[in-house]
Amino acid sequence: MNITGGIYNGRKIKAPDERIVRPTLSKVRMSVFNVLYSIFGGFENKSFLDMFGGSGIMGLEALSRGFVKVAVFEKNRMVADIIKENYQTLNISPNLYIGDSIKLFEKTEDSFDVIYIDPPYMSNIYENILKLITDKNIEKTTVIVLEHVNEIDFNGFEIIKQKKYGDKYITFLSKIS
Repeated sequence: MNITGGIYNGRKIKAPDERIVRPTLSKVRMSVFNVLYSIFGGFENKSFLDMFGGSGIMGLEALSRGFVKVAVFEKNRMVADIIKENYQTLNISPNLYIGDSIKLFEKTEDSFDVIYIDPPYMSNIYENILKLITDKNIEKTTVIVLEHVNEIDFNGFEIIKQKKYGDKYITFLSKIS
């Protein structure tokens, strides 16, 4: 798997076993960051949270493209070790938190410009995460990006953009208030 843009463009990273994680495809990653760029006009002084780290590729893409602060949540310790290894390959210290993403998000005091949410598709936790985002004091300017296959109730959120890739959707949201 290769990073698709920015200062680490083309650099290979290690992917965990595909029976454990489902890395976001390169064309989808490129599209996500193109849409984010069109929203923000650049990534200077922007922060990015990858709530379900997997290979860590989304956080690495964010750093490569100029986000100044990136945090990654990952529950599986073996997968977290691969994320650490991928960051070390690029001589970057990961801002990696190991544990349940929802619990970690509930506890964090940090704010983020982008929250990327890509849990296991059939986990049925999307609505729980969106409710948590609604309940927390998240800025209206925060962009929430969901990768999903099922219909989701976006009540309380405005859809900024939605794209379909095969059987999956990438949905960009902001809080209504």
